[in-house]
Amino acid sequence: MNANVNQNACVVIVGAGHAGGSAAAFLRQYGHEGRVVLIGDEPLLPYQRPPLSKAWLKGEADADSLALKPADWYAQNNVSLRLEGVAERINRAEKTVILASGEVIAYDALILATGARARELPIPGSDLAGVLALRTAADAELLKHALGPDKRLAVIGGGYVGLEAAASARALGSHAMVIERESRVLARVACETLSTFFQDYHRQHGVAFELNAGVAGFEGRDGHVTGVRFTDGRVVACDVALVGVGAVPNDELAKDAGLDTANGVVVDLEARTSDPSIFAIGDVAHRPLPLYERQFRLESVPNALEQAKQAASAILGRPGPAPEVPWFWSDQYDLKLQIAGLPFEADRQVVRGDVAVAKFAVFHLKGDLVRAVEAVNAPAEFMAGKQLIAKRAPVNAEKLADTHVSMKEVAA
Repeated sequence: MNANVNQNACVVIVGAGHAGGSAAAFLRQYGHEGRVVLIGDEPLLPYQRPPLSKAWLKGEADADSLALKPADWYAQNNVSLRLEGVAERINRAEKTVILASGEVIAYDALILATGARARELPIPGSDLAGVLALRTAADAELLKHALGPDKRLAVIGGGYVGLEAAASARALGSHAMVIERESRVLARVACETLSTFFQDYHRQHGVAFELNAGVAGFEGRDGHVTGVRFTDGRVVACDVALVGVGAVPNDELAKDAGLDTANGVVVDLEARTSDPSIFAIGDVAHRPLPLYERQFRLESVPNALEQAKQAASAILGRPGPAPEVPWFWSDQYDLKLQIAGLPFEADRQVVRGDVAVAKFAVFHLKGDLVRAVEAVNAPAEFMAGKQLIAKRAPVNAEKLADTHVSMKEVAA
């Protein structure tokens, strides 16, 4: 069903993060002349989130430097802001969004960009002061003030955000321990070669690890966390604990409105939900991945931007952007990790470069097709790998592993 709206229609965006803020910008860039209302539950203008675990913690960035657009852009482009506004309900029959303040906002097209929230640990002591998550600027500010020389940070969960925070803590002179229930860090998102490399690199920089470790609770004194208690009874002292054990999509608004959901809001390649007037983008969307012939929920800035373009294009009746290869990045110390693709159905790995000198790439192949690449300080391998995935171009594994054969030749 075609639900393209006219140039003067009202577009309401719920969620003023990277996805929502970008959607507003793309609507104006693509020539939309109607009303745009951007609703965000934080007091800040839309801002970049990846630097929160890096530049923000180290005092190298603030809300102004991370803002997606200058403050005056919104007024100049007739984007109406509802900061610290909470959308409580969608009335699909009347095409309205009801805010907690009681304000009712009518829409012709609605974009849900409600993101995801940190998964909570249902264990004793989780409500103590100093037990933190890292999803927002407010979270990052709390963590920044808790770190410093000789402070002790305990990171629960060895994912990318936790490792980035540990690296930032070490840069600030804090002690850092990463506690992971699996046998290696990044167990759910990276291959063993990459996991081992990052563990070793962090250890060289003074980060301690507790692997195969279950957390039973947090210890506290006077309402503030003082330690992490393991399931085997041991207690490790800390001044602050960062919980990074995954994220949960904020899809309750969509569920309550009767939209199709499955670990997020189910959408098509136009970012359109089961209601043709409603779109969902970014971390909250369970979207098609044409290259992998499946639906998946992605948490990344490139995904937020791609889906913002999809929704804005669909609303304005423009041709949609070409499907992109999913990609991600992580900066830790002097390391730049770039990942392209997802290793679905991969049956072997090819390592190119030298792990020992921190310049290498791991290619995940299904037969002779590249499905994903994890590149550390190897931008040429990342870029070529991304192209190979997009083109579904077969490769010779021996040439791929041989650094004397250029990636240009491999890609050709």
